[in-house]
Amino acid sequence: MLNLNNLLTAFAETTAASAEASAAGSGISMIIVLVVMVAFFYFFMIRPQRKKDKKIKEMLDALKPGDRICTIGGIYGTIVAIKDQTVVLAVGSAKTQIVMARWAIRSVEDAPVENDSEPQV
Repeated sequence: MLNLNNLLTAFAETTAASAEASAAGSGISMIIVLVVMVAFFYFFMIRPQRKKDKKIKEMLDALKPGDRICTIGGIYGTIVAIKDQTVVLAVGSAKTQIVMARWAIRSVEDAPVENDSEPQV
């Protein structure tokens, strides 16, 4: 009986020691998983969005009168004047002037828009 008792005690000690070792290992693996997740979110979500925001800010800072632009609402026009946070656009063949917010500009267009020409009959 003494042999069986010694065996059970030894088994309990080795089980406790391996549980402590696996707890330390699982803590390290949890930290590694968290670091990998943070790196993934940074490189695939945060960094590209920052690059896009920087490119848009540079485009808005480089606006000047005479630029052809498209707004986020789909209005094409030519910049007539720029104030602090507003832009005056000439739109259509009648050159109707519209005041828009500067942040509402989506892109600067290279080619002229066909709708600005005289209507064809």
